[in-house]
Amino acid sequence: MEPTIVLVHGAFAESASWDGVVDTLLETSHPVIAAANPLRGLASDAAAISDLVATIDGPVVLVGHSYGGMVITNVSPDAGEITGLVYVAAFAPKAGESAFTLAGMCPGSTLGEALEPTPRADGLTDLTIIRDRFHAQFCADVPAAQAARMAITQRPVTQEALVEPSGDPLWKHVPSWFVWGEEDRNIPAALEHHMAERAGGRRRIEVPGASHALSVAHPRATAHLIREAAALHAVA
Repeated sequence: MEPTIVLVHGAFAESASWDGVVDTLLETSHPVIAAANPLRGLASDAAAISDLVATIDGPVVLVGHSYGGMVITNVSPDAGEITGLVYVAAFAPKAGESAFTLAGMCPGSTLGEALEPTPRADGLTDLTIIRDRFHAQFCADVPAAQAARMAITQRPVTQEALVEPSGDPLWKHVPSWFVWGEEDRNIPAALEHHMAERAGGRRRIEVPGASHALSVAHPRATAHLIREAAALHAVA
């Protein structure tokens, strides 16, 4: 049985950020779900994706972009038959690390200065990227008109989600693959190298000149790595 590929978007994005990847995967009839990541809190977001995985018959490959990597790392190993993890310009934390602590581990991220906080009535704080900084910060290799639309449709993440520590990482128990952009201004390439190495990533790809928005700017390269992860089940 072909694994179902579950795509989990990150902060400042939404499910449509996977459109190009979905189109490419559907060319080879891969079953795909682009999940709606709540972006409210790490444990609760991971629980929501775990609930989704529990509804799927057969093997599952989890794919996370950016903060979505935090989420797939914390999906319950008992949720279903998870056969692979693909990190697309994504955080791959170990226990106790948060997106915030990881982002400060290596120099190069300029995200902090591009964020705009919005206090919420429930006591949480939403974070968005300032619109006129979105293109340069998030997706410098995407056409300006498309970047403007992405800035308008971005979904906020809570500050609390970004500082919440990770639990036991799923990558300790499941094979992983990594792809990231050389010019990522959210998660520096040096940090991606570090996380991929310690997770024992089966393949680790740096895309020359690419920004943080790999799934948008380089959907075929992203889909190719996902197909590789999905193929492991067929030969296992």
